[in-house]
Amino acid sequence: MARRYGIYFAPDAAAPLWQRASAWLGRDAAAGAVAADIPGLPEGRTGLMASAIRYGFHATLKAPMVLGPDVTEAELGARVAALARTLAPVSLGPLQVADLDGFLALVPEGERPGLVDLAARVVTELDDLRAPLSAEDRARRGPLDPRAAELLETWGYPHVLERFQFHMTLTDRVSDEIRPGIRRAAENWFAGLGETVLDRLVIFTEDAPGAAFVRGPEFPFPRDAK
Repeated sequence: MARRYGIYFAPDAAAPLWQRASAWLGRDAAAGAVAADIPGLPEGRTGLMASAIRYGFHATLKAPMVLGPDVTEAELGARVAALARTLAPVSLGPLQVADLDGFLALVPEGERPGLVDLAARVVTELDDLRAPLSAEDRARRGPLDPRAAELLETWGYPHVLERFQFHMTLTDRVSDEIRPGIRRAAENWFAGLGETVLDRLVIFTEDAPGAAFVRGPEFPFPRDAK
């Protein structure tokens, strides 16, 4: 399988949110392993967040994709850069820990003006760079309802447009017995960080199937954008 590229939001690597999230996961997607003792988080946490660790701390805007046969990595970067220059920052407010069908993530509180529209532009305006779905891509998603299947076929991912939900994953799906304790640990660890602003697009790369995603080029939005 060819290299895959995800178009994500991730905070500046110097920001407290990125540093705390990397410590929580035990991995910085730009710099490698991070050693940290998180109060209240069980030992052997990699078993609770293996997928979150592999993908790195991020919010998905355009899901990982293989580039089309005539699309180069340089063209991808140029297109993402051009799109970023037309986007305005979106305030997410203080993020909060939420339980999303059994896994924990950081999410905005309430609706955030402009967020869904921004995500839709990333999905739709970069889609011509994506290779067609393979049979394996479809099978990996499992059974989908009709609308989700339509979104997958059209845009390569079922959780887009009106089904988009901004989230920054902290764990894989964990059992009901231990989830409350992990949630308390997350709420304590991420408390007091203040406002988060979606202000850039970042390309994450998976070099081979199952490899850890690596944070790559990033494209901040114009500071004077409105």
